Amino acid sequence: MPASIHEDMFHSPATSRLRADLALALRAAAHHGLGEGVCNHFSVAVPGHASLFLLNPRGLLWSEVQADDIVLVDDNGTRLAGRHDVEPTAMFIHAAIHRIAGKACVLHTHMPYATALTLTEGRTIDTALSQNAMRFHGRIAVDDQYNGLALDVAEGERIARAMQGADVVFLGNHGVVVCGERIDHAYDDLYYLERACAAQVIAESTGRRLVPVDATLAGRVAAQSQGERLQSELFFEALRRTLP
Repeated sequence: MPASIHEDMFHSPATSRLRADLALALRAAAHHGLGEGVCNHFSVAVPGHASLFLLNPRGLLWSEVQADDIVLVDDNGTRLAGRHDVEPTAMFIHAAIHRIAGKACVLHTHMPYATALTLTEGRTIDTALSQNAMRFHGRIAVDDQYNGLALDVAEGERIARAMQGADVVFLGNHGVVVCGERIDHAYDDLYYLERACAAQVIAESTGRRLVPVDATLAGRVAAQSQGERLQSELFFEALRRTLP
C-alpha cells in the first residue's frame, strides 16, 4: 500500500479508537505493576488487514504511552505509521503470534508472580486452585524451551506454535503471553492471571498443603467466566474513567 493509505488508516476513526484502547491497556498495566522498564509489548491487529498491527513503541514507559505514540507495523517489522521506533523482539514474537496463532490481541509481559511460576518445575499456574485461576482452566499452554532473547523469526514462530491454540502461554524462564479477540477482554485476563498467580505463590509460601477443587468444577467456572464478559468491559471502562 502507498504510505498515504497507511497514514489514512492510522488516523481513521476505527484505528484511532484501537490506538486509544491499546494505550489505555499499557497505562493500566503500569498502574497495576505489570510492566518492566521499557520492555515488553502489547499489540492488536488492524481489523480487515491480517498482516498489519498496532504496537507500543520502543523506549517509552507504559505509564506515559498515549494513543499518538502507538505505531502501525506490518508482519515484516516495517513501521508504516507513527513517530517512534519499534523494538526487534516485539516484532519477532508478536508478528508470529498474530500470523500463526491467529490472535487479534497479544499482550506479553514479565509480570512478577506469573513470571515467578515460569521459573518453577511446573512452569505454570494450577487452574484448580483459586477462583481467579479457574477462569483459565483449559486455556493455558506451556513452552518450557527457553532459547534466550527472541531475536529471530524462527524463535517467534516456535513460540507461536507452542501455544497450540491456547489463549495464554507460560514461557519457561521468561514470562507470559495473554491473547484475546478484544483489548478489554485480553487485559482483564492479564490482570486476573497475575492476581491468580500471586495468590498461588503466596499460598505456597505458607508451606501448608494446597487444596485444589476437582477438574470438573474448575472447567465449569472457566465456562461461566468465558460466557459472560460484561464485567471485563466494565472494568476497562472504569480504567478509562480513572487513569490519567
